[in-house]
Amino acid sequence: MGGWSAERAVSLLSGAGVAEALESLGHRVTRIDMGHDVAARLAEAAPDVVFNALHGTPGEDGAVQGMLDLMGLRYTHSGMVSSVIAIDKVLTKQALVPHGIPMPGGRIVKSASLYEGDPLPRPYVLKPVNEGSSVGVAIVTEDGDYGNPIAPGAVGPWQEFDELLAEPFIRGRELTTAVLGDWAMGVTELKPKSGFYDYDSKYTDGLTEHVYPADIPDEIAEACKALALESHRLLGCKGCSRSDFRWDDERGVDGLFLLEVNTQPGMTALSLVPEQARHNGMSYPELVQKIVDEALL
Repeated sequence: MGGWSAERAVSLLSGAGVAEALESLGHRVTRIDMGHDVAARLAEAAPDVVFNALHGTPGEDGAVQGMLDLMGLRYTHSGMVSSVIAIDKVLTKQALVPHGIPMPGGRIVKSASLYEGDPLPRPYVLKPVNEGSSVGVAIVTEDGDYGNPIAPGAVGPWQEFDELLAEPFIRGRELTTAVLGDWAMGVTELKPKSGFYDYDSKYTDGLTEHVYPADIPDEIAEACKALALESHRLLGCKGCSRSDFRWDDERGVDGLFLLEVNTQPGMTALSLVPEQARHNGMSYPELVQKIVDEALL
């Protein structure tokens, strides 16, 4: 848990919750706040299984998975190849869209080019290619405060990343579906109290209303579950994943788009996977044990 990504604080919360749950079930747990000595610490601990509660790079992008593979250690969640693809939004599109998974169009742009003009008609979304938890996401609108064109002094992801993914903005509603093994749990609608479902909205209590089950037509709920399960399968995911969607409710099922697949979903008190599991009668410790069991198969 922990590490040095932008999602370190969330990872520490996920890891603490997982460790306490495993201990409550009678397991012997070694907590490792990941540093550059992680391989030595893992070798010393000699675990039966590693519960990977890291978020972002390098814990979610295949780097840690590759290290664990080389060390011959079993670990939770997706393997190296699945992780490499899923954290990269462009690679994810290339893997899923040819199989009929609807995702927004878009293209990679140099951040410096944004100061000369818009890459897409406004409104559009700019996001890092390989960050999670809505880190660095900006919605550029006609009347936004970034400037037109975007001003070099405006605070945004163009100041942190050399390249960004530009996608058309999809109006409508934010939906998410958790997958555990071969089971799509259900659909939650996320209603931020203000703005959009960004990092603060995800991890600050009270800023986002979670509606489960989402108040949506049955065909949309079934489509979310089917697309999440198929994306999990196509990417070769293991353990838990969570698929995030935007749904333009004026277009029916044609307005449903997958945004991304998270291979290391949060396991904090506010996280969506434990919440969906709880609504389905599965306690937090039972969920953690199920993830461990799959890693040991």
